Amino acid sequence: MLRTVLMSFLVVLAVAHGIPKPEDEVKHRVLDKSLSDEEHFIKSHHNPEYDHEAFLGEEAKTFDQLSPEESTRRLGIIVDKIDKDKDGFVTQEELKDWIRYTQQRYIRDDVDRQWKSHNPEDKDTLPWESYKKLVYGFMDESDFQAKENDENWSYVVMLKRDRRRWSVADRDGDDALTKEEFTAFLHPEETDHMKDVVVEETLEDIDKDGDGKISLAEYIGDMYRGSDEEEPEWVKNEKEQFTDYRDKDKDGFMDNEEVKNWIIPEDFDHAEAEARHLIYEADQNSDQKLTKEEILEKYDVFVGSQATDFGEALTRHDEF
Repeated sequence: MLRTVLMSFLVVLAVAHGIPKPEDEVKHRVLDKSLSDEEHFIKSHHNPEYDHEAFLGEEAKTFDQLSPEESTRRLGIIVDKIDKDKDGFVTQEELKDWIRYTQQRYIRDDVDRQWKSHNPEDKDTLPWESYKKLVYGFMDESDFQAKENDENWSYVVMLKRDRRRWSVADRDGDDALTKEEFTAFLHPEETDHMKDVVVEETLEDIDKDGDGKISLAEYIGDMYRGSDEEEPEWVKNEKEQFTDYRDKDKDGFMDNEEVKNWIIPEDFDHAEAEARHLIYEADQNSDQKLTKEEILEKYDVFVGSQATDFGEALTRHDEF
């Protein structure tokens, strides 16, 4: 019954003309893989299985029953919606607007679902004690005294994190969240006043020695456990990323501000980067815009992208 909070930091796949640059890469961290059990990136390479599983999601059986022809037809309907000016082309700006729309729709749907689950009577606010009882009610007093390596230690950590995140989301300090505040609690990466919490949680995950900063070994250890074989090339590349781009003051560590620049860069627009990536993948004549035919030709790319809400839009019956 434990509710784990989604904190997905979206990955830039491309920049100008779709070619990735180190300074535009954003670490993809998922604390609740509610979209997919797959990692979005494996060894710094895009993993299409993540998009595939995320596409299927709860609608796996429905999608499995769709013929390729029906799937293509539904994608074509989405393309018509993206092409706002109906000129027969999908521009980067139109793709960007659509991706932002699907991002926000996912958040709205997730919040509506969880608000209804945690607040079935739809009261104006959800008190902390009610939330705690519902999510952590299986724990007794002895569990709250658990120590590291104890069976319930992970739940104690999650409870402490939820409590801290709850307090930051609670703008009016009444220890109860409105639906708007609950949105910030569930999706802190989307709200400015919650971003310090996101950074703090990331530090706690990677900073194994508890010194308040991330060393190169901790940074690599979060992604690679090591083996007897020769170090993979991608690990070498990640070490260069850390040294050349992450550790801006060159002291051998990432401090709080450097971690923030890493996972929540202020000048990064995910929707724009994803739109560029999609155009780069599908633009056969290099005119920086896409026809419906070009998109349908690259069907596999689009059903795994946020342009289709990780594929979910293809199975929304109300849209077709």
